Amino acid sequence: MNNMFSKAAVWLVIALVLFTVFKQFDTRQSRGGDMPYSQFMSEAREGRIESVQVDGRTLRARSRDGRSFTVFSPSDIWMVGDLMKFGVQVNAKPDEEQSLLLNIFVSWFPMLLLIGVWVFFMRQMQGGGRGGAFSFGKSRARMLDDGNNSITFADVAGCDEAKEEVQELVEFLRDPSKFQKLGGRIPRGVLMVGSPGTGKTLLAKAIAGEAKVPFFSISGSDFVEMFVGVGAARVRDMFENAKKHAPCILFIDEIDAVGRQRGAGLGGGNDEREQTLNQLLVEMDGFETGQGVIVIAATNRPDVLDPALLRPGRFDRQVVVPLPDIRGREQILNVHMRKVPIGTDVRADILARGTPGFSGADLANLVNEAALFAARRSARLVEMIDFERAKDKILMGAERRSIVMPEEERRNTAYHESGHAIVARMLPKTDPVHKVTIIPRGRALGVTMQLPVEDRYSMDRDRMLNTVSVLFGGRIAEEIFMHQMTTGASNDFERATSIARDMVTRYGMSDVLGPMVYAENEGEIFLGRSITKTTNMSEETMRKVDSEIRRIIDEQYAVARNILDTNRDKVEAMAKALLDWETIDAEQIDDIVAGRPPRPPKPGGSPGGSAGAGGAGASSNQPAAPAEPSAEPAA
Repeated sequence: MNNMFSKAAVWLVIALVLFTVFKQFDTRQSRGGDMPYSQFMSEAREGRIESVQVDGRTLRARSRDGRSFTVFSPSDIWMVGDLMKFGVQVNAKPDEEQSLLLNIFVSWFPMLLLIGVWVFFMRQMQGGGRGGAFSFGKSRARMLDDGNNSITFADVAGCDEAKEEVQELVEFLRDPSKFQKLGGRIPRGVLMVGSPGTGKTLLAKAIAGEAKVPFFSISGSDFVEMFVGVGAARVRDMFENAKKHAPCILFIDEIDAVGRQRGAGLGGGNDEREQTLNQLLVEMDGFETGQGVIVIAATNRPDVLDPALLRPGRFDRQVVVPLPDIRGREQILNVHMRKVPIGTDVRADILARGTPGFSGADLANLVNEAALFAARRSARLVEMIDFERAKDKILMGAERRSIVMPEEERRNTAYHESGHAIVARMLPKTDPVHKVTIIPRGRALGVTMQLPVEDRYSMDRDRMLNTVSVLFGGRIAEEIFMHQMTTGASNDFERATSIARDMVTRYGMSDVLGPMVYAENEGEIFLGRSITKTTNMSEETMRKVDSEIRRIIDEQYAVARNILDTNRDKVEAMAKALLDWETIDAEQIDDIVAGRPPRPPKPGGSPGGSAGAGGAGASSNQPAAPAEPSAEPAA
């Protein structure tokens, strides 16, 4: 608040000074008269003017009847002689001698004012003038003192291997002599690599909290400015400050913003960014290497970093912070659940099983969304049904119950999703179907959700072929039962074609083409990998590739059609259940597949929903071509 008042006071003073100066100029140069000059000379000629006092170009006249007025005269050299001839008494006022300093001030004040305003704005852009008006090269690293950092390894869950990797950093910062007496050297830099939201920044803070040392944090984008040389100066200043507080940890988040490979630009690189990177390389392992300063950097794009940054002596060690497995997800959920009141029916292990592929940030968002759902129904505890609804919202999108769908389109969606579900249940190597809904969610008109039994890190050939068959189940059900084709299967076709193409060109799963990679070089421009796309395939080989992709698609299409033709009664029963209840769960699907009437939805929950776990791998019926990304696990 005080800062706001001070800024307002500065602007008020500037406005008053400008008003005074321009008013002064106005009174000195732009003053007019009370009577036109021509009328004044006419009255003087007629003898009505008694006296005139000349003050520069301003005439202060007095008439014979006692009136006083002013007249602004032009440059008339005959004026005085004419007035004396008309009998007017002419008096002259001597010019006021102005001091030299006043003249210089009046002449240069506007320029000085503009310079002052420019300096003021530059100080504001550079963080309030810290260190003077030209403090562009000052580091923007924020220091977190050891007394203010309460985060420890107990707050980090789901990445046990990564914690073990960095544990010796903590031991070195606590007792450096333990390593130095054996001739060992602690890594100067640690690069944390992982997907967004896996906890790289949190792990770096935990290292500083465990070691009880100062923690400097800065983003890679804070180095680069519009002025050349500022980034390198900030790197120098940052390391100088770190050396003063050694031993300490210097954390650079998103280092790929400044550490990209040099010389990657078309027609030359970005000189400012490369200067900043060169200075960072020198500071990490140059002639003046800081002792006791450990640099920790985080990125999710290690492939674009400069090789000089990754060599031993700079970032000696790369610590991979992966997506958590089922045990890690359970630990992360337990950490976040401490902050909310949890109901007795909430089980973290079931939720962990139903959230494959979730990062730590995703799980934190899941707990927060569940708390919001509980607050909407004015509950005192967050229960399992709230987590189920939150998980469905995250995985499938928010429900759009306001959409009024025509009955024919609603029936088409029910048969489409039933086709996906029945094919998935009848094939051996597919994830169990957990939930099917025809409630529009996000951009999808319906969703078939499959729940993996366990975390999977690779996919075999049969599983990929079965996945293609499941994707074709929706369109085939439309053809068999509705006798029509819609645009809702566009995303299914795109994903099926992509899987078949990867099987042939990347994974060597074609008997005709064999174990060889035929995919084109897809290195991105400006990353220093490749400027243009190249292909190593002849036209004959490309025809074989297209033929094999077509064969896989046609075979799996036939497999899915045969399953749906054989199980028409099950598809009809599932479509009827979806039209009645809009959402069915795994237990109701089991009843339909077993030939029993499906049990009604459980009371108290979402329509047809269960309180169990949900999962990824949803196949959606979408109304238009722009499709959302696939949620299938990648090989």
